[in-house]
Amino acid sequence: MKLTGTVVAAHGRQYRIELAAGETLLCVPRGKKSELVCGDRVIVERTSASQGVVASIEPRQTLLYRSDHCKQKLIAANVTQVVVVVATEPAFSDELITRCIVAAESQKIGILIVLNKCDLRERLAPASAALAPYEKLGYRVITLCALSDGAHLRPYLADQISLLIGQSGMGKSTLINALVPGAGAATREISRTLHTGKHTTTYARLYHPDERSALIDSPGLTEFGLHHLSAEEIAGAFRELRPLLGHCRFRDCRHDREPDCRVLAAVRHGDIDPRRYAAFRSLCAEIG
Repeated sequence: MKLTGTVVAAHGRQYRIELAAGETLLCVPRGKKSELVCGDRVIVERTSASQGVVASIEPRQTLLYRSDHCKQKLIAANVTQVVVVVATEPAFSDELITRCIVAAESQKIGILIVLNKCDLRERLAPASAALAPYEKLGYRVITLCALSDGAHLRPYLADQISLLIGQSGMGKSTLINALVPGAGAATREISRTLHTGKHTTTYARLYHPDERSALIDSPGLTEFGLHHLSAEEIAGAFRELRPLLGHCRFRDCRHDREPDCRVLAAVRHGDIDPRRYAAFRSLCAEIG
């Protein structure tokens, strides 16, 4: 008998599949190669009361993954919203935020930025200032303290399949525990010596904050390669560049040194944040 379900966790080549009625099966893929990822919708065949085999994967609406020049790492499928979690402590990477946003924009996935640990008042102002360029571009930024008011995030998750993504130590697992009673997601203190987060989530896992939404917790990131995107796709993922594309003198303009480049003119006139332009050029140079 074939059943439909959703991948809610992956353990090597074993996958936890949640069936429509809420029952879960521990399944293995058919064949040697496996490209299943949390959020995938699958067809499974039961082999026992608690186990099964994945017969096929249903077409994905979206797929988030990172890549370098030789390999790729799948993150989550069928996500409708990426929730980039940063914190007042430890320091967060502006470059990593940009890369997460570019990956989401390239898949036409909604984006929400959460600034956590806002109870650390002395660190709140500089952290908020670092996020101001994103707010100016229209990205939603909300502030909260996951330990005391993590439920403030709940309305933003309604009717969405959201992925929590970000560096280690930003409070993603603490948010999961605040939003999903009984989740028991492991948390750890940040390293006081290195001022960095410690990895606690080792694999992606899907939770249900309520009947209308799904929330995927993912391992902390230190890098986010985008080698699978072309220069044109990267340019299209920058909101401020999008209206200017196709209006330069040269059709194949790289928006670098070319004359009559609309992007360069916007940078000179202050219409594009220099940091964002530098990030754009860095990503293009990285993919060659």
